[in-house]
Amino acid sequence: MGAQVTGISLPPTSNPNLFSLANIDALTDSHFIDIRNADALSNVIEKTKPEIVFHLAAQALVRASYKDPLATLATNVMGTANVLNALLKIDTTKVVVAVTTDKVYENLESGHPYKEYDKLGGYDPYSASKAAAEIVISCYRNSFLKQAGIALASARAGNVIGGGDWSEDRLIPDAIRAWTSDSPLLIRNPNAVRPWQHVLEPLNGYLLLAEKLYEDPSLAKAYNFGPNTHEAATVGDVIKLANGIFGSGNIVWGEGINGPHEAGLLTLDTSKARVVLGIKPRWALHESVSRTMEWYKKLNSNHTAYSLCDADISAFIDTKISS
Repeated sequence: MGAQVTGISLPPTSNPNLFSLANIDALTDSHFIDIRNADALSNVIEKTKPEIVFHLAAQALVRASYKDPLATLATNVMGTANVLNALLKIDTTKVVVAVTTDKVYENLESGHPYKEYDKLGGYDPYSASKAAAEIVISCYRNSFLKQAGIALASARAGNVIGGGDWSEDRLIPDAIRAWTSDSPLLIRNPNAVRPWQHVLEPLNGYLLLAEKLYEDPSLAKAYNFGPNTHEAATVGDVIKLANGIFGSGNIVWGEGINGPHEAGLLTLDTSKARVVLGIKPRWALHESVSRTMEWYKKLNSNHTAYSLCDADISAFIDTKISS
């Protein structure tokens, strides 16, 4: 798209990882920085002087947050504050899209699809940290950034799948690891319902949101990104689809009683993004799962990660949006 991109992140934590396989370092000005380090972060931002900022850096795993709640809170709450505070030292930034999660809502598991004005909350440390980050975002928007001419919006995305993810305790990466090593895949809670979407759906939404904010700063609010509400699906449904497309692999079905608490039901109302931003989902669940599993299968057949990502992006752009 012609942008000069600077990336800030921790070093990759998995092997393999998409950063290395797709040679992202050659495409961006990359910096390995912990966003809890306010000085190091601020130094790069002051030198870069970005016009548009996408803040996605986070401790992004629910089960990991139980193991290290303080690191999760420090990264997701103070890390967010560090990013936003650093922007007050420069005069070039016009737009910020800060990505949180669909888990920022106080989830009563009542079947109610959550809207942007619903009450924030968080049972587990990850959800609580992201809800707190939303409060930090609102504070900086109203107290500082609006007056500085910076349009700051938050993006709350549903569960994301797609090629190139090797994180622990995520459904598809766990499946790929198990099935490629002929090990059984344990599904802890097959009846849990989530708003699944291909990774390109929210990424497309973030880019469109940034474009809209650049044109109209009054749109600087919170937005949900996910599939149509009725297309939320259970973990069991998703993994059965994935297993059929992969073509092999054993599954052990759990009963949702082992391990720390995880929500059983979560759905989003994404009508605001549709009406205000004109964003509509392009790939339904089967297409999203199919493309995800084919990505990993083709990678194991000597396709390059970069070419697979590029092909997915081209196919996504060429997909006709239904009315």
